Formats: sequence, structure tokens, C-alpha cells
Amino acid sequence: MSAESTPEPGIPGEPGIPGEPGTTSGADGSKGPRHRRRRGRRKGLMIAAWTAAGIVVLGGTGVGYLYFKLNGNIKSVNIDQALGTDRPTKADNGSENILVLGSDTRSGANKKLGGGADDGSARSDTAMIIHLYKGHKKASVVSVPRDTLIDRPACTDAKGVAHGAARGVMFNSAYSTGGAACAVKTVESISGVRMDHYLEVDFSGFQKLIDELGGVPVTTTKAIKDPESHLDLKAGTHTLDGEQALGLVRTRHGVGDGSDLGRIQLQQAFIKALVNQVKHVGLFTSGTKLYDLADTATKAVTTDSHLGSLNSLMSFTNGLKGISASNMNMVTMPVLYDPSNPNRVIVSEAKAKQVWAALKNDRPIPKTATTGNATGEAAGVVTSS
Repeated sequence: MSAESTPEPGIPGEPGIPGEPGTTSGADGSKGPRHRRRRGRRKGLMIAAWTAAGIVVLGGTGVGYLYFKLNGNIKSVNIDQALGTDRPTKADNGSENILVLGSDTRSGANKKLGGGADDGSARSDTAMIIHLYKGHKKASVVSVPRDTLIDRPACTDAKGVAHGAARGVMFNSAYSTGGAACAVKTVESISGVRMDHYLEVDFSGFQKLIDELGGVPVTTTKAIKDPESHLDLKAGTHTLDGEQALGLVRTRHGVGDGSDLGRIQLQQAFIKALVNQVKHVGLFTSGTKLYDLADTATKAVTTDSHLGSLNSLMSFTNGLKGISASNMNMVTMPVLYDPSNPNRVIVSEAKAKQVWAALKNDRPIPKTATTGNATGEAAGVVTSS
């Protein structure tokens, strides 16, 4: 399902797990043991802007038939039209903010990868705010836990349908309620930071991108085994193919405390490995290889309308070439476990304000904002090879 689809609320089962009997949320009245809920189907999809961005830089090949074919692959949604003018002010300091979502649709090729029924729904299973500092030589990436309880603002989806506000709901329900526009509206409401762009990818697209790149090398400092995400890795160095990479960024019970926060730590480590691999692959050495990567990438992503053409996407991604894993700061939005339901988290407001102020002012995120928060206890389990 693309970002233009707008599934309605009221999906059976636990918030965040289409079709599964409710088992967890304090907000929805269900129950479950701390951080260790066994789910018949777990999702968890990482996407970094560089996945699509780094491999769509086409140089001089974007002409004629190839240009029009690749241009036709790109799906886009008009976020600005849906959100109107009641938004945070756009920064004038040369920085940019991109909301990157991984969606968990079960339609098409994603049903086999994600498991579960195709009920026409999807959620933002992973959300990351990528802040590009002035000059686009450095970036900060702020992961937003899907299990965060938030107050969702009223929003209008891309089809013009209005959705009322809701209190104390999971963050990832914003996308299932009103699609990409509602997800952007919610992030801007939480942070007060303007999102300049939007990128989305799904299970199938993610797996194909990794395979087209020839896999991504990582090192695991301990064994990771999780039958539910089909992942079985011994401690050591591996080159993950698309299926293994998807398993790694989906697993939550295989490492750490079994929470979504631990999965985020794995996702962040994988992003750095992915960025290194994108830079390592000789994108300009083989016309065929380059075209295959570009074809896969442009089919995999949904963008905001400003990036919805090949020329715009090329220009944007060219601006990311100077960013390497060594100058990316990966953090998680400061959260605490919800005292009334330890399977959910709540925003640590004072520290989160430090993060948002840093992004607004194009400054580094202070270390004081990232210490003393809830973590998933999976730091260092995966590193770049």
C-alpha cells in the first residue's frame, strides 16, 4: 500500500498488529508481560533515506526511455496540500528534515514477507526523523518508537478525508488513520519541527534494495536467533542478503530486552552499515548495475510531491553523497516506560525538548538529552564490518 492509501481506524486486534487478537495496550485495555509479549506476527521495518537516495544517483543515464521509465516508477503524495498552512515554520538556516517511514502493508509481495492477512491496512512500523545539517555533510537521525503513547492531532488525509484528534494512542496509529499526511502532522505536533520531505518503503521494497546492493556486511557480537523473524545468526561477520536484513530489523525478541527499543538499536546499527555499503558499491562503474539499482529504488519508495520526479529525487540524493556513517548521530526520541503499562513508552518531555530545539537551531543534539532514558539493551550487538 502506498502512502496515498488511507486505512481507517478500528482495525481488529492490537494497535500495530493488524488482525491479531489484542494482547498488550494499556490504552486499549489489553494485557501482556513486560517487554516479552509473544506475537504470532511481529513487524518492524527499517528504512534509511540513504537506502533509496544513495542508489538513485543516476549521473548521465537519465535520458530518453530510461528516464521516463524510472520517472514513472516513483509514487508520491501531496503532503503540503493535505496539511495546509497550520504547520511549524520552515527553517531558514540551510538545514532540512525528512520523515522516513517503513510501512507494514500485507498487500502483494509483502504478505509473504510480513505474514498475516491482507486486510487493506498498514502502519508506520518504523519512523525516523533525519536532520540534514547546513551543507549536508552531517546528519542526526531520531528514531520515534512505534509504541509511544501520544496525543494525535486532528488531520486530513491525502484524499481530503478529515480525522478527529485522539488522546493516548500509539504513535504508529497515525499512519493507519490518515496515511502519510497524518503521520507527518503527528510528528510535527510532537516535535514542533517542520518536515521538509517524506519517504516511505515497504517490506518487499526493502528486501529487493538490499539484494540489489549485493547484501550488507555486519558484525554481530553475539548470536541472534529468532524463529518469528526467520533470523539465525552466529556471532561473527556476515553479509546479510535482503531476507536476512529484513529479519534483523524486524526482530525484537532475539536480542536485548525484547522491546521495540532494542529493535530500534539494531535498526540504527544496520543503517550505518547500509550507508557504508552504498558508498562502497561502485555505482558509476556499471551501467547495467546502476540501472537495476535505480529501477528497484524508484519502485520501492513513495515520496512527497516535491521529490516525486526523477530530476527532483536526483538533485536531492546528490546532496546526500557527502554524508558517511562516521558523521551520522543516531539517537532515539527520549522516552520512559509507561508506569501504567510497561509495554508502552511515554515521551520524556524535558529531554525531548532538548532534541527538538537542537534540530530547529541546526545544532548537535546534546548528550544530556540521550542519557537516562529507556533503552532496549541491544546497543553494540550489531556493528558495521
